[in-house]
Amino acid sequence: MTQTKLTALNTKLIKIRHYLHQNPELSDAETNTTAYLTKQLSALGYRIVTPAALKTGVIAELGSGTPIIGLRSDIDALPIQEKTNLDYTSKNAGVMHACGHDFHMAALLGAAELLATAKNRPAGTIRLIFQPAEETHVGAQEVTEAGGIDHLAAIIGFHNKPDLNVGEIGLRSGGLMAAVDQFKVTFKGIGTHAAAPHLGKDPILTAASSITALQSIVSRNEDPQQATVVSVTHIEGGATWNVLPETTWFEGTIRTFNQAARSLAKQRFFEIINGQAATFGLSAQIDWLTGPDVVDNDPKLTQIVTAETAKHLTVVQPTPSNAGEDFAYFSQKIPSVFAFIGSHAQSDWHHADYIVDDKGLIPAAQWYYFNALRLLTELS
Repeated sequence: MTQTKLTALNTKLIKIRHYLHQNPELSDAETNTTAYLTKQLSALGYRIVTPAALKTGVIAELGSGTPIIGLRSDIDALPIQEKTNLDYTSKNAGVMHACGHDFHMAALLGAAELLATAKNRPAGTIRLIFQPAEETHVGAQEVTEAGGIDHLAAIIGFHNKPDLNVGEIGLRSGGLMAAVDQFKVTFKGIGTHAAAPHLGKDPILTAASSITALQSIVSRNEDPQQATVVSVTHIEGGATWNVLPETTWFEGTIRTFNQAARSLAKQRFFEIINGQAATFGLSAQIDWLTGPDVVDNDPKLTQIVTAETAKHLTVVQPTPSNAGEDFAYFSQKIPSVFAFIGSHAQSDWHHADYIVDDKGLIPAAQWYYFNALRLLTELS
């Protein structure tokens, strides 16, 4: 593609991203986003093959036969009130593309146009997967259960990375993003007057002791060479200053990078919570939600993608992120590569003032494009 055409495409993608940014929708409610993407892809000549089981999201194909190469973008936004003061700020109160999924969608639409107009495109099929509900960690499962990744030879995807410069592509074999587990613990004791704590069973003291004890999972149980994070992020208990409450609860998350660490962290978590409850003489209820596994890049595929990417863009070795990504559901089933692509944002993901750099859209679209063509040839 000539520089003139790239400039025109860049202008188009910026307009698309700004529209998507202004019109964010929450997980599994991306109805208007789905309609918009469907219209864009149909205009480019893609076959819309979205399974009926998917309420939102779009799957579209170009070409025919094998291999079938998947390119994935997520499409949902977050329940955050935007504070960017952009002229294209969110029109939907309390909803914002604060993780850059608008950037992802625009980049994949750009790749879709590049692929649709490519001369001498190799034989095979390109399948675009615009996936719903990444933020709630259910969308990739929904796509998988609906048949959206059936028969794929490989799948690639990316997440914008605010601490990488525009044009930088972070690629590494193995674990790139962490496995995610979520927990909620409720302690039930006996409420009493604050002046007579001996007449009750104090759930606040139990929760405080437990939160401190849980940090021993990382400091005294897990291999210090392996990254593990235990974070308690929300605690509630009591309603006034002179009453010990009957219940107190807290919730949070554990992040790990291999199955042994994940299993050990869960085992020790249950042992600590139940032990603390027994120590203080009250009951504990643990609600445990198993989230996505590690985003695990296939070594052979990563080597191919890295070599191709280095021909066109700057490849860097990224630090693995303790954030989670439900792309992991794909990477556990088929050969895959997930990348970090520079968006040069001034703040991190999930911040109300998160602003990505539009200059990163063309490199992101090219990353999809060049690697889709390479994989069609390599895996034929």
